Amino acid sequence: MELNLFHYFLASMLFQIVMFIPAFIYKTDKLTDLSYSLTFIFLALFAFFTNSFSAEKLILLIMICLWAVRLGSYLFIRINKIGKDARFDDKRDYFFKFLGFWLLQGLTVWIVILASLNFFKNNSSNTFFLVIGLLIWLKGLVIETIADWQKFTFRNNPLNKKSWISTGLYRYSRHPNYYGEFLVWLGIFVFTFQGLNLISLVSFASPVFIFLMLFFVSGIPLLEESAEKKFGKYKEYQEYKKRTSIFIPWFNKKS
Repeated sequence: MELNLFHYFLASMLFQIVMFIPAFIYKTDKLTDLSYSLTFIFLALFAFFTNSFSAEKLILLIMICLWAVRLGSYLFIRINKIGKDARFDDKRDYFFKFLGFWLLQGLTVWIVILASLNFFKNNSSNTFFLVIGLLIWLKGLVIETIADWQKFTFRNNPLNKKSWISTGLYRYSRHPNYYGEFLVWLGIFVFTFQGLNLISLVSFASPVFIFLMLFFVSGIPLLEESAEKKFGKYKEYQEYKKRTSIFIPWFNKKS
C-alpha cells in the first residue's frame, strides 16, 4: 500500500498519544517539548524509509534531525531545570484538556513538516533551490542556537533574576530564536520547492503555519505578555521595546 499524507498524519497523532500516556499518568511536563522534537524525527525517518532513496532526501533527513536533536536537547535540559511548564497548570490534571494539547501538537508537527513529506514522496528537485534552501536553513539553525544559548545563560545567572535580556542577538531582536526557527522551515520549504504546482502550494503551508504560530499564537504573544507583567513598570524595558525589533534582527531605532 502506498502511503499518503493522511497516513503520516495518523502516525503523528499515534506518536503523540503514546507519549501522552506516561505524561498524564505521572503528571509531568518533561515529555511535551521532547515529544514535539521526537515526532519530527519519527515522521522524517518514516517518510524517508517508505519512499525511494535519493541523496537530496538524505540531506533533508539530516537537516530535520539536526534541528530536532538540537532543539529537543535544549528544551529537555530547560524543563529539567525549571521543573514544570506553567502552560499546563490548568491542563495536566484533566485527561481531555491535556490530551487536547497533545493532539494539537501532533497536528502542528504534521503541518510544519508537510513540505518535507511531499519531497520524500516525490523525486523532483532543483539544484538552485537545494543550495539556497540549505543556506537559509543553516542561517536559521545558527541564529536559533545562539539565541537559545544566550537566553539560557542569561537566565541562569542569579544577577539577572529581575532583568530581561537585551544583549547579544537580543540587542537587535526581542525574539531572535523565533526568527531563526522560522528561517529553518522557510529554508526547508525552499530546499523542497518543486515548481509552481499543487504540491508546492500544499507545501507552502509549512512556513506559513510556523510563522503564524510563532507570531500570533503560541510564541511571541505569550512571551510578550509575560515580559510585560514582569517588567512593564520599568521605563528601561519600555524603551527597549520601542527601539528593538520584535522579530527580524535589525538596527535599533533611535530614541
